[in-house]
Amino acid sequence: MSMGRARSVVLVGVQGHLIDVEADIGQSLPAFILLGLPDASLRESQDRIRSAAKNSGLDLPTRRLTVNLLPASLPKSGSALDLAILMSAWAADGLVAGTDDVVFLAELGLDGRLRPVRGVLPAVAAAARAGAVRVVVSRQNAAEAALVPGIEVWAASHAYEVAQGFAVSGRRDRGVAGVDPRRLPVDPDVVMDRHTGSAAADQDVEPGPEALPDLAEVRGQPQARFALEAPAAGGHHLLLMGAPGAGKTMLAERLPGVLPPLGDDEAMEVTAIGSVAGPTGPVTALTRRPPFEAPHHSASTAAIVGGGSRLPRPGAVTRSHRGVLFLDEAPEFQRSTLDALRQPLETGAVTLHRSAGTVTYPARFQLVMAANPCPCGMAVGTGRDCTCTVLQRRSYLARLSGPLLDRIDLQVQVERPRSAAMALAEPGESSAEVLRRVMGARGAQRERLAPWGLRTNGDLPLRLLTGPLRLAPASTRALDASLDRAVLSLRGYVRVLRLAWTLADLAGQSCPGTEEVDAAMQLRQTAEERRAA
Repeated sequence: MSMGRARSVVLVGVQGHLIDVEADIGQSLPAFILLGLPDASLRESQDRIRSAAKNSGLDLPTRRLTVNLLPASLPKSGSALDLAILMSAWAADGLVAGTDDVVFLAELGLDGRLRPVRGVLPAVAAAARAGAVRVVVSRQNAAEAALVPGIEVWAASHAYEVAQGFAVSGRRDRGVAGVDPRRLPVDPDVVMDRHTGSAAADQDVEPGPEALPDLAEVRGQPQARFALEAPAAGGHHLLLMGAPGAGKTMLAERLPGVLPPLGDDEAMEVTAIGSVAGPTGPVTALTRRPPFEAPHHSASTAAIVGGGSRLPRPGAVTRSHRGVLFLDEAPEFQRSTLDALRQPLETGAVTLHRSAGTVTYPARFQLVMAANPCPCGMAVGTGRDCTCTVLQRRSYLARLSGPLLDRIDLQVQVERPRSAAMALAEPGESSAEVLRRVMGARGAQRERLAPWGLRTNGDLPLRLLTGPLRLAPASTRALDASLDRAVLSLRGYVRVLRLAWTLADLAGQSCPGTEEVDAAMQLRQTAEERRAA
């Protein structure tokens, strides 16, 4: 009895699990047995692997081949295990050696070519955390795999090239087991490329779209512009209310331009999510720009939070991780879809349960919603032009539930420009100028919050706000009164304090005072709450 071993990685969400692949060649009738909870797509690999082996000139033995995927209790899916299964079978047949501690990640074509797979970045990162030092991928995935520091990446185009690299003879000029390389659909002189992990990561040039929209294009709207700067500085959620044409969408689309570039850890998280979700092209560098997702209001709950028939795919809340999720015409979304955002807004993650298993995706995003005051949008000012009934207005805004609005830090009324003079006013500050202030505020937050491992004021918990970062009673007197009169919930109380710290950082102050707390209350409360106060 002969045994062969190799390693690979299976992804559950964006979490990678190292898989040990064992192959055993018995003496009974020909068969290919795959064990270890493979799904239907993985079971299909048996025929792919046999054809790839034959077309590589190294047929699998005509005996019983048993392949076991460990840990056997973990459900496995996808085609990234193809190459690892083939290499373990060749190792069991004595054709290759030294595969025991190597991670193989590639799909096989029937002709033996290596095909790229999704999720290579989180898979290689998981392999590195588990102690692996070498990984073999297709050439199309080489740059992505090399983004992970501290791991050696081998890239190949064909299974025969991989076999050459691990041949028992160790001599490339003789081929593998007497196979004539001239019969193969590859250049016999081509071998696997070797890359050092993090080589591509050193290139901080991200191939992305053209320049982001500039905030200088927004004329007037000083309050709304400031309401955009504060969320960028502190990571707060924002609701923009106003008539159609007031500039709500224009403002929201310019928020990514005033957000700081992602740090190394954040960029790795965002790039890994993009790799799993299905990138539009090869991943060659870390994503440094915060993502921006703007789903249409007809999007389903599964499209927003994630879903699927088996293990669910990431939704918009995950694709906007460390960036912005913009819901234009927010009351037009389904009520259940909006309420599904409540959990990720609090926890920064979304957990999805399906019959095939449970998946947890990161979802720490900034929520920006834009809404009209009524279905016709004209219930502003005196409301003379509004054609909606009182019931229609109430039912329209009631789609934004109280618990959801309670999680919004700023609720700002965006006024429509009242004259041509305002519409044609001189441009305001550019995104670059605002970004400099935002970067300064973020730097103050990092220094202050470093002892607790936090990044922004938007992450501050109640224990810190009522402990080491507790404000003087004189500064919070009006805020405490609002809490006592039930004008604010305790969650709202915490969010006002978070926003007050951000306003202080933007002003260059070491601690919020009464002015910052009062301003935070005004920016957060709705018109109804202010009247009640």
